[in-house]
Amino acid sequence: MERDIKKIISEMTLEEKAGMCSGEDFWHLKKVERLGIPAVMVSDGPHGLRKQPDEADHLGIGESIVAVCFPAACATASSFDTELMNEMGKTLGEECQAEDLSVLLGPAVNIKRSPLCGRNFEYLSEDPYLAGKMAASYINGVQSWDVGTSIKHYAANNQEYNRMSCSSNLSERTFREIYLPAFETAVKEAQPKTVMCSYNKINGTYASENRHLLTEILRDEWGFEGYVMTDWGAVADRVKGIVAGLDLEMPGSGGFNDAKIVAAVKDGSLDEALLDKAVENILKVVFSYVDHRHPEAVFDRDADHGKATDIETECAVLLENNGVLPLKAGMKVAYIGEYAQKPRYQGGGSSHINASRVSSALDSAKEKGREVAYVKGFPADRDEEDAGELAAAVQAAKEAEAAVIFAGLPDVIESEGYDRKDMKLPACQNRMIEEVAKVQPNTIVVLHNGSPIEAPWAGQVAAVLEMYLGGQGVGEAADRLLYGEANPSGHLAETFPLRLEDNPSYLNFPGDGANVNYAEGVYVGYRYYDAKKMPVRWAFGHGLSYTTFAYSNLKMPEGALGDTGSVKVSVDVKNTGSVEGKEAVQLYVSDRNGTAGRPVKELKGFAKVGLKPGETKTVEFTLTARDLSFYHEGLGDWYAPAGTYGILIGGASDRIAVEGELLFRTEKLPPLYVDGATTLGELLAHPVTAPMMEPVVKGMQEKMGGMQGEDAEKTADALGTGAEMMEAMMKGMPLKSLSSFAGPEVAGQMEQLVQAMNRALGNA
Repeated sequence: MERDIKKIISEMTLEEKAGMCSGEDFWHLKKVERLGIPAVMVSDGPHGLRKQPDEADHLGIGESIVAVCFPAACATASSFDTELMNEMGKTLGEECQAEDLSVLLGPAVNIKRSPLCGRNFEYLSEDPYLAGKMAASYINGVQSWDVGTSIKHYAANNQEYNRMSCSSNLSERTFREIYLPAFETAVKEAQPKTVMCSYNKINGTYASENRHLLTEILRDEWGFEGYVMTDWGAVADRVKGIVAGLDLEMPGSGGFNDAKIVAAVKDGSLDEALLDKAVENILKVVFSYVDHRHPEAVFDRDADHGKATDIETECAVLLENNGVLPLKAGMKVAYIGEYAQKPRYQGGGSSHINASRVSSALDSAKEKGREVAYVKGFPADRDEEDAGELAAAVQAAKEAEAAVIFAGLPDVIESEGYDRKDMKLPACQNRMIEEVAKVQPNTIVVLHNGSPIEAPWAGQVAAVLEMYLGGQGVGEAADRLLYGEANPSGHLAETFPLRLEDNPSYLNFPGDGANVNYAEGVYVGYRYYDAKKMPVRWAFGHGLSYTTFAYSNLKMPEGALGDTGSVKVSVDVKNTGSVEGKEAVQLYVSDRNGTAGRPVKELKGFAKVGLKPGETKTVEFTLTARDLSFYHEGLGDWYAPAGTYGILIGGASDRIAVEGELLFRTEKLPPLYVDGATTLGELLAHPVTAPMMEPVVKGMQEKMGGMQGEDAEKTADALGTGAEMMEAMMKGMPLKSLSSFAGPEVAGQMEQLVQAMNRALGNA
């Protein structure tokens, strides 16, 4: 339906326009009946519909409609499967249409800076490339049904402690390389209908009134076309928000902030054109939904339960396996832990789904006639050891051929609203695992958690299967995987460190309440562990299978990549085992030019490939200059120095199978302003200044090398000097020190040379 939105806005009163920029209630936008503007509803997500038809809240307390709980983001990101993410999005989009929901609030793409963040279960990854690609696929899936999404929480919202007021303090480079790219990728590749700004401040300015964030980056650089909404209650100064680029306040303030907008327009402190633009942004999204309703949409809870189960089967990660898995038919198995009967399948807080049904591994085993004995062992909702239950579990394990302990984190430990205090499982669970492993060599641990845990018992058990918070079908999925009806194919989207203290943010999380300093910079997750050569429990990208894979025939481009265009890289992957399986092929890029401050390697490509036994497939990746680049604050842009870049491909960040080298040529020049503090090394490294400095350096070398033969060798020995030391001294020498070494004649020429170099560099 054709609509003239600008004409509609011109017919609105000032009060109506101001009112359109805040919610009518907790979940609805305002309507203006006389102009044909309907009220539309938004609802929490991202892994299911938390539609509250009656009393509303934002913490998952009030009752919502019966819906289907899909796996949380901690699980789906581990699929490394963009097609799977897209299909899940399509299913949720159809459910939204069937329930008349205009926007689903998700996905959540904040980086997992610390394993302690209470909301990590709802976030995708520690890696911005993976998070961005998975988010874009999800958004495209949901929005294929003409339902909007709200990517969140924009930006640098990486903890729950004081998240409504704390300032996330970080460099522009860190912001651009780690905390913004997932949003950038999603906006450029999927155009979410809305972006939800976070509560926190960024370098002292609230996200809700941060023009650099909401307008300069989001709209001007990335081309975002939808509306920006607040997290619930995130407004600081409503008028400043409009100026910065904040369109919609949710849930609304009962007219209080609307009146401030009206007053600001009337007194001239707010340009009404900015208000009109905010209203236009909102109405475009409202009408894009209203004018594209799908009466054919059906919310089939039974069918979607099956989809949720299938998705979780693809997401689970086999962390350890000495060959005990898959379990053989007819094996006598002991199931231990209440999670076997009552699995933890979702996180607490605003994304809490009123699930239509929940499958347990125990019920699934019984339905399939497995020979399974069950001992509660420990409760699912608290840390409480029972000596009788422990003894019963140990005895059952002794009598069985294998023991499966279903462990995990209770809601009381891991939820929105607060951060975890440590990375430990409840003590009763750790004790149970250790005692059972003493009597049963075939002990398997199945985990139900939303973020990494310490696993001191990892070397004592036979297998570990990470189910994460796998949605309402988690029990059926666990059964399929344990008994080999499906082959595990998930890979970790985050690193499991050996202990909390190893995490790069450990000394700076969660800050002092007013500020949190991101002092680790770009060294988040595997970037830090790689740089430190630090052992971890399970690396980023890690995931085992019931089959094996081999990599070969890496093909690299013959020529060099330039600032524009792209190159293709391909590799063959073969299933060398005896069962069908899927591999998450991962491509990492490594700067091999000695550039300071760059991680050892960074993920820049991935693909999920399914292979029958003996089958080989070629996996192809496309690389551009951006994939090689870091954010150069001096340039205010992405920059990759000319030279050689390593291309590393394998099945995990610590399991690289093949390597190649890519040549890169660039016309970009890094900025340089020459003054007395500029070193010879900086000047010799820059293509503009290097030829201008070479005669000076040659003269210095001749002067410093005036002594010949035996005298020069004796002097060098006495001073402990040599060629390497002399070269290092010269490269590190600032121009202001030249007169001490090169003589007054060189010093006298230096002022003119500095001016000439700055002119050549384009400096005023």
